[in-house]
Amino acid sequence: MNSGKYIFSQLTGFLPKRIFDGIVQKYQGDKYVKSFTCWNQLMVMMFGQLSSWDSLREVICIIDAIKTKSYHLGFGAGDIKLSNVAYANANRDYRIFEEFANYMINLAQRKRIDREFVLNGKFYAFDSTTIDLCLSLFQWANFRKTKACIKVHTLFDVVTQIPTYVHITEAKVHDVNATMDDIPYEPYAFYIFDKGYYDLARLYKINIINSFFVIRQKSRLNYEVIDGEDLLDGQDIVLLDQTIRLTGYQTKKKYPAVLRRIVYYAPDLKRTFTFLTNDFTLKAKDIALLYKERWQVELFFRWIKQHLKVTSFWGTTENAVRIQIYVAIIAYCLVAIVEHDAKLNRTTFNVLRVISRVLTDKTPLRDLFAGPETMEDVCENVVQLEFVFSC
Repeated sequence: MNSGKYIFSQLTGFLPKRIFDGIVQKYQGDKYVKSFTCWNQLMVMMFGQLSSWDSLREVICIIDAIKTKSYHLGFGAGDIKLSNVAYANANRDYRIFEEFANYMINLAQRKRIDREFVLNGKFYAFDSTTIDLCLSLFQWANFRKTKACIKVHTLFDVVTQIPTYVHITEAKVHDVNATMDDIPYEPYAFYIFDKGYYDLARLYKINIINSFFVIRQKSRLNYEVIDGEDLLDGQDIVLLDQTIRLTGYQTKKKYPAVLRRIVYYAPDLKRTFTFLTNDFTLKAKDIALLYKERWQVELFFRWIKQHLKVTSFWGTTENAVRIQIYVAIIAYCLVAIVEHDAKLNRTTFNVLRVISRVLTDKTPLRDLFAGPETMEDVCENVVQLEFVFSC
């Protein structure tokens, strides 16, 4: 008989429990708690996330069916009741899980910083995704008369493929006003935005702190060409590489410095794209490549929504929703860390696809991935890449 650890226990063994306990003590999360601690709550939520169950009731039913294994899986010694977990999600401070999620993000990013990328430097894609909610149950997230929504704003490191900053707001808050000022900008790092974040005043602030941005130009823009007006030879499918100065009364006040304007032709889509950036060192085709890398944050949203539970919530209060989203981020970072530390040489999606079906098995983790990877990772399908590039 295999007397080793369960797959789930092997996975959670990579979690820094001492750090989590310190955060719990900081917010007094276990004050007056006798049995079902914050750690037990995290384990139950993680088990449900990694198993992709649809509801909290379903998670508790499965845990009750394997209750002889509960202690060794980290759920605690007593029976796990639906009311206890629901009460904990509704009332325990979500900042415990938010702070631990941020720690896991930083840890995963440090571990995966050595991943190969076509360019040297730090490159981040910023975007948001909207999650629809039922208005009758989530009235605190009121968006329209018949609809409730929240937005998850994410800064995604395209090199390490780890979200480095996550901010949750109501959906009615505009993307630019909600988070563009709160991004933790780093000097000499690149930030890639879509047209929804086109705000010249905020882009100029990025320029002032010696950071770089890449963004799609809006259709109407008054400017004068300072250099590079002639067409290029087209061998890199770059049609224009210009240095411009804005001439509009308002625009030149908001962005008084020069900009680089690049017109790129995508032959697969048979259309051109115009980019603005404050970087004058990279090749024009590399700027276009960076914008194309913005698809990774879109794939992250797709991956999270499909394979971790953030679209069917296990609680109706704002606190419960925030806890579930942050636990999903913790689960994503945990899988990324396990893939790195165990040297599995698989994508994060494929690691999750395997372990989600064998969490209560006792096979050594590395043995699960001893064979060759033969199944295509659908989250990296080129069709999705082309779609996002055309948005």
